[in-house]
Amino acid sequence: MAWSLRLVEHRLKAGELLSFDSGPRVIFVRSGALRVVGAHPDQPHVGEDAAVFAAEASGVQSYREALAVLVFELLRQPPPPARGRVLLEHPIALNPGRAWLMRCDRVDFAPGGIAPAHGHKGGGIRCLLRGALRVTVGDAPGRLMRPGDAWFESGREPVVAQASATEETSFVRCAILPAAIRGQSSIVYVDPAEGARMRPRTYTMYVDEPFTLGKP
Repeated sequence: MAWSLRLVEHRLKAGELLSFDSGPRVIFVRSGALRVVGAHPDQPHVGEDAAVFAAEASGVQSYREALAVLVFELLRQPPPPARGRVLLEHPIALNPGRAWLMRCDRVDFAPGGIAPAHGHKGGGIRCLLRGALRVTVGDAPGRLMRPGDAWFESGREPVVAQASATEETSFVRCAILPAAIRGQSSIVYVDPAEGARMRPRTYTMYVDEPFTLGKP
């Protein structure tokens, strides 16, 4: 079965409700606060720069003020129409016989920070939150990412990322990874020694949740 990973931006007015069908997804709050409706009645309010995982049919409601969220969702191809603004959608190869997890975290670069050539143990979508980042994937020309720009990394092609020299840079990402690496780093450097030498990045983990691929 073919799958796609999709990133959609939603903007809700105060008190507005957004519902979802069943399927693994991460909801990241850009601004405002939300409460989860349906699947997790005990879920506390989720505020700005936080995320929640949902796999069952559920919904989110803006809490007291306008809400902006980024929703990363794994969908069967062909995917259903999106109700928000699609920032990126990309096919992703998944073996239904393996156990998977959905991970969402934020990566922060100090000014001038570099992520040397590396891959990952699974594919995913990234979205720049602030700053600027030049991303080079494999042999393709580098792209200068600005806030709101999104890109896909398969994990197989080597990627080099160079952050702005004058401002802090951050992106949020969601990846589909083998469940066996839950709680472990997914990064694989082309040259491990170079990876150890470069200026460190910091990571904020939001979601690291196993899930089951749906049946046809």
